Amino acid sequence: MPDYIKRDTRPNDTTLQKKIVGEKDPKKIDSTIMNSSSGSESTSTNIESSHSDSSSLDISLEITELQDVKCSLKDRHCCWGLEGRKLRVLITFICVVGFSLFGYDQGLMSGILSNADYMNTFPAVKGTSRHATVIQGTVTSCYELGCFFGALTALWAGEKHGRRPMMLFGAFVLTIGTFITIFPFKGHWPLGHFIIGRVVTGVGNGFNTATIPMYQSELSRPEMRGRLVNLEGSFVAVGTFLAYWIDFGLSYASGSVSWRLPISIQIIFSATLLVGIMGLPESPRWLVSKGKISEACYVLGKNKGLPYDDDEIIAEITAVRDAVNKFDSKQLTLEEIWNSGKHQYFKRMVVGASGQFFQQFTGCNAAIYYSTILFENTIGLSRRMSLTLGGIFSTVYALFTIPSFFMVDKLGRRPLFFIGAIGQGVSFIIAFACLIPDTEESAKGAAFGLFLFIAFFAFTLLPLPWVYPPEINSLRTRTFATSVSTCTNWLCNFAVVMFTPIFINQTKWGCYLFFALVNFSYVPFIYFFYPETAGRALEEIDIIYAKAYVEHRSVVSVASSMPKLNFQEMEQESKKLHLNGDFKGETEFTEVNLRKTSLLEKRQPTSENIV
Repeated sequence: MPDYIKRDTRPNDTTLQKKIVGEKDPKKIDSTIMNSSSGSESTSTNIESSHSDSSSLDISLEITELQDVKCSLKDRHCCWGLEGRKLRVLITFICVVGFSLFGYDQGLMSGILSNADYMNTFPAVKGTSRHATVIQGTVTSCYELGCFFGALTALWAGEKHGRRPMMLFGAFVLTIGTFITIFPFKGHWPLGHFIIGRVVTGVGNGFNTATIPMYQSELSRPEMRGRLVNLEGSFVAVGTFLAYWIDFGLSYASGSVSWRLPISIQIIFSATLLVGIMGLPESPRWLVSKGKISEACYVLGKNKGLPYDDDEIIAEITAVRDAVNKFDSKQLTLEEIWNSGKHQYFKRMVVGASGQFFQQFTGCNAAIYYSTILFENTIGLSRRMSLTLGGIFSTVYALFTIPSFFMVDKLGRRPLFFIGAIGQGVSFIIAFACLIPDTEESAKGAAFGLFLFIAFFAFTLLPLPWVYPPEINSLRTRTFATSVSTCTNWLCNFAVVMFTPIFINQTKWGCYLFFALVNFSYVPFIYFFYPETAGRALEEIDIIYAKAYVEHRSVVSVASSMPKLNFQEMEQESKKLHLNGDFKGETEFTEVNLRKTSLLEKRQPTSENIV
């Protein structure tokens, strides 16, 4: 162990050693470690006086009371009795369940809207008149509006209350909303009852979708982070796949069970999420930001399968603490985002949010939410054939997410964005052209266009808008930019789901032409504004944007010409660009894998190094 891990015993030195003798109260430990970063003389005095009789200051953090808590609503360090890889796998499973629910609802309404008993219970949605299509759009899109407000609230309250409570609350609200949605009856204001249930369910899902990616990111190994976010996006497709086939199977049932049961299945997802998260820990970064150092050490140790006082754990907690002290103490202002100079915070935020905007307006949810309706009303197929094709459609959707696991890092983000936008545009051109003759044979070509579209979408624009924003934004603005990106997704989702049935009813093939043109207009946006981020450290993105600003060059040009940098090269570049202050803080925080040796070599043995 390096000498500076141990406490320097010189008089009045405020450095805290890795192990503190005799501290039995975790709260005292939290206070001691957090306050020590300011070099408080009182801290030093307290430690010295409490151990004046001890020549050896070799004490352990006493956190035995945090151990062996498997499941609890109150405790933030539950781990279901697991640690290491098993705990990380369980965390990923629970996060994936949450995103599967997101996808399940996307596919759910497609089969229900044309259900005979559903239309009998809600007569306003029946038919193809303008009024009916408006009601169809309202009933479906009100869920997205609930998601928007849920996400907005979660991203505001998440920093105050933590990631874990947000997911617990989201799962609970989602379950309540599902119960409300199941039980509307004809003659008792059923449509209003159903819409309220949809909005409440959406609020719960908004909490989950805004929190889960951050939670998993903060509890994942850095080398797996991109793939795990990609996995969440892929399971949106799996949820849609389940919903379509459940709708198809229950289409053979008579009565209201054919639409009430598919809705009620959401409770299985939400209950699994609720029970699962009760036994999972809080994010170590959030715990550190609130001064809960002992709990953070315990949780991180369990997550890595190491003792809580291992050098690597202490080093990582120290790095996170330094980053929290450096950045979170400064209030982020809108003026700072707008006038950020070489940091280009606003430009990066817009680039990140644009992926969510184009994901929706290139037609994905128009196809996913209404594919069965499109097959039945626009293409003219029977209900049974439409449901069958809807099931096959969702199967293609799920299967084509698989290539993204191999391509997102190997091929890169930028080429996949191009493939998605161009491929989806061509697909909608095929659908639009085949609907112009208005014959049964040509309509089959339109169905092929929809299948081709969902295949391209599944491995490109489905996962990429979730992967790209955290990479493109600086640590300083990451939380704020994530909120903007998530809210952009839900607002655009609401708009597309709301206008699609009206648009298709009024124009038929014109809707597909619109989506084709949006896809093609996305191509130049990608070409000029989307730098490649695959294989680069997050700190390199700061350097790329600063270099582009200083040299008056395109950020894409800088990214393509600048070689990948190692740590020493990044530090040199940051000095040239005067990014040293921000660079060091971001490096220590974002490189959460912080190898024990590399971090300890970076940190000089001064009296302000708190380990």
